[in-house]
Formats: sequence, structure tokens, C-alpha cells
Amino acid sequence: MGEINAYWRDSARRPQFFFIDGWAVFPMVLFLLHIRLWTFAVAIAATAFFSFLSRYGFTVPVFLRLTRGFITGPRKMAHPWWE
Repeated sequence: MGEINAYWRDSARRPQFFFIDGWAVFPMVLFLLHIRLWTFAVAIAATAFFSFLSRYGFTVPVFLRLTRGFITGPRKMAHPWWE
């Protein structure tokens, strides 16, 4: 039987193409399907945003949790405000 080059330890890594994160593929596909100046601007902005997140070690779900925590603040209510 031949040698198989499947490394399972690499399966949890985020896909990247050089410095471009895998999440930036979707705006690029949108640009390729609808070639306009505004979709090009959205694709470039999304690529820059995801590269910025990747540079500082954040994933999109972690960044959304961090943003939610920043908006809601450190104090959490134990009881609903309507009671």
C-alpha cells in the first residue's frame, strides 16, 4: 500500500492563501459573479478586514463574541428588566 499524505493535524487550521483568509473568498466570488466597482470595493474591504483579524489572531466567531461583549458591557442582569 502506498504512502498517504493526509495529515489530520492540519485539518483544524483555517484555510489561507498567503495572507488572505478563507472567509474573504465569499466577497471575491461575489465580485467575480457581479463585476462592478462597488463589488470590487466590498471585496477589497472584506479582504483587508479579514487580513486584519487574522493578523491579530482572531477568527470571525471570536471577533463577533468580542464585539457583543463590548456592546453589552461588563454588567449582566440576573433578572429580566421587565419584572
